[in-house]
Amino acid sequence: MTDRTVPMVERVTDVFFAVDSDLCLSYLNRSAEWLFDGSREELLGRVCWDVMPPEVDQHVSDTLYEARLAGGLVTSEWYHEESDVWFETRVYPTEDGLSVYMLDVTAGKRHTDELARSAAAVDAMDDGVVMLDENYEAVSVNDVITDTLEVETDDLVGEHLDRLTDFAEIPDDDVVKIGRAIDEVSTGIASRRTLAVPYTTGSGRSRRCEVRIASATVESASLALVFRDVTDQHDYERLVHSLHEITRWLLESTDPAEICAVAVHAGSDLLDLPISGVWLLDDEQGYLDPIAGTAGAHERFGGLPTFYPGEGLVWDVFEAGEATLFDDLQAETGLYNPDTPLESEIIAPIGTHGVLMTGSLEPNRFDETDLQLLTTLTENTSAALDRSERERTLRERTARLERQSERLEAVATVLSEDLKTQLTAVENALTTDDEPADWEFPFAEDDVSVTLDRTERLIDDIREYARNTTSVGSRAPVDLETAIEDAVDQSRLESAAIVVEDGATLRADPDRFRYLLETVFDDAAARSSGDVTIQIGTVGVENRADGPRGFYILDDASMNPPTATDGLPDFSIDGSESGDGLGLAVARAIAEAHDWSVSIGVGENGGTRFEVRDVTTLDSL
Repeated sequence: MTDRTVPMVERVTDVFFAVDSDLCLSYLNRSAEWLFDGSREELLGRVCWDVMPPEVDQHVSDTLYEARLAGGLVTSEWYHEESDVWFETRVYPTEDGLSVYMLDVTAGKRHTDELARSAAAVDAMDDGVVMLDENYEAVSVNDVITDTLEVETDDLVGEHLDRLTDFAEIPDDDVVKIGRAIDEVSTGIASRRTLAVPYTTGSGRSRRCEVRIASATVESASLALVFRDVTDQHDYERLVHSLHEITRWLLESTDPAEICAVAVHAGSDLLDLPISGVWLLDDEQGYLDPIAGTAGAHERFGGLPTFYPGEGLVWDVFEAGEATLFDDLQAETGLYNPDTPLESEIIAPIGTHGVLMTGSLEPNRFDETDLQLLTTLTENTSAALDRSERERTLRERTARLERQSERLEAVATVLSEDLKTQLTAVENALTTDDEPADWEFPFAEDDVSVTLDRTERLIDDIREYARNTTSVGSRAPVDLETAIEDAVDQSRLESAAIVVEDGATLRADPDRFRYLLETVFDDAAARSSGDVTIQIGTVGVENRADGPRGFYILDDASMNPPTATDGLPDFSIDGSESGDGLGLAVARAIAEAHDWSVSIGVGENGGTRFEVRDVTTLDSL
């Protein structure tokens, strides 16, 4: 038994999967995919017996059932002939099912078997070895045993095994289990037995070891007991199991910020990573935005920075898509902060969502185990964020369909009322009694032109309003003044003074943004009895206290916006009515398609103020 760390490479191939109370697969790692010969997508939710290969089923099924009945840890060994690998299956009951570890013990098993055949191997082993005679008295012990317990060989040789268990302070219940296992091997009931028990070193350190018991025919010894320190491996398995439990918490949340907070605190509490944070990619701005961090990170740095493209190692790792361990940051180039107090760190991508980064004030603080565990955490976090995004998309799609239904119903109402008014006027004109011989159609040419113009405008509004509110095209940089000039040219403004208070740029769908401006201008023209002045400016750019960024359009038309038809957004100010298209409802629909917010009100000196907020990409010139 030694204090060495189990190499990570021995663990990467270990199989881990979990089943719920109905024995349906609820989680499996990549090695389990190999064992089951299928992908996670194909296997999750399936009853394990339905997808488990027969050569695995015949060795594992009894262990799973025994663990369910016993309510505690059950282990078994079996040989996978196809891969020539010996597995030790460890089944742990959980609140909602079973957690199953299959450890590759081929090397250890062959080592133990060799020991049973040759006493010369005893002193060459790194593990502790005790040879017992038929009375369970120690025939020999190797140096690992005496060094670990800090005793002399004479303190153990010739003494009953109880002497060793006393020195190792193995609990009484576990001593009974060891005695029972020895009896089973010595009487031929079993060829070998394996147990995991706690023990205490001579220096008083609490550790955990694995005891392998096999028969031996070496000199006067009949039994060989091999003690291997598995403290690190046991802690690793415990952490993996805890990460599996955390995955359930992650998948239960639909809020990305909450998911990131769970991931960060899991790393802090479970993996002892006190300086950690999560950054998510802002799709619109294109930078990595800090979402959650540990108290240690905030205390050390006073907050977490925003990483723009190309800044620091974090972007290199994010773009490469592979978790990376940096043992000595002072030896690295391209640091975000060359004066950082951090000496080592791990950066792990969370899929395409962002990164989780943890650092230490000491060099060489992390090892491959930390890297693997952090990778597992980020993979689970990525899966939770994917699920959150799918559910958000589903909610948005449902809301969109509901809004679309309302819009279509409103459009039908507008069509029926507005066109019915026009047709009634024509019908009345055509059915007038007492027509003179020289009767002519009562509509003047100008009236017909106006009616056709209004009908054409209504059709355009209906087509724009009935569009899917999220169907904006690719966003591109838009110059506000240029967009205003284009919108004025296409609008119905005949004589207007346009005053642009502030020049600005923003990212938007150029065509739909121009139509938004055009719609507001047309609405002002329809409400004006003569010349109209339109003032346009920005808000929330120079002074954040003014609220979110955005812009406003203020007109001095003689009338305020009309009351909308039932089912349309109500922009009513003074209660007057008009049937001239859908008006500002179209402008609001376009703004909402860009995830902007809209408010309609009366300006300080009268007139109508159409204000758009939450335009995060708006910048002044």
